[in-house]
Amino acid sequence: MYEIADEVEIAAAHRLRDMEGEGERLHGHTWRIRAHLRAARLDARGLVIDFADLRAALVEITRPFESRFLNEVPPFDLELNPTAENLARFFAETLERRIGDDRVRVHRVEVWETPTCVASYEAR
Repeated sequence: MYEIADEVEIAAAHRLRDMEGEGERLHGHTWRIRAHLRAARLDARGLVIDFADLRAALVEITRPFESRFLNEVPPFDLELNPTAENLARFFAETLERRIGDDRVRVHRVEVWETPTCVASYEAR
């Protein structure tokens, strides 16, 4: 199995619902989103996919969240809590719809809130 990864950063604020303490208050992060793609076989060029294509897809799916209050951006504007865990799942599923096919699959997406705090979602 081959695996590649790339990451982007966005700056955004959020306020966690149903939390007490620091997470409940409005606060921001420089979020780091890292996507891992897997393929059992390479394409004719010898690639899982071109890193430029992965980067473009990551930028496209994260752009609506840049410099925003996540609680006001779908799907986090209603009941879905804008936690790192929910962001990881959202980005994984969105990326899979954008670039996944019968050969290339999104394996895992990690969302870092800080340099030491990360949540990940692993596709099945």
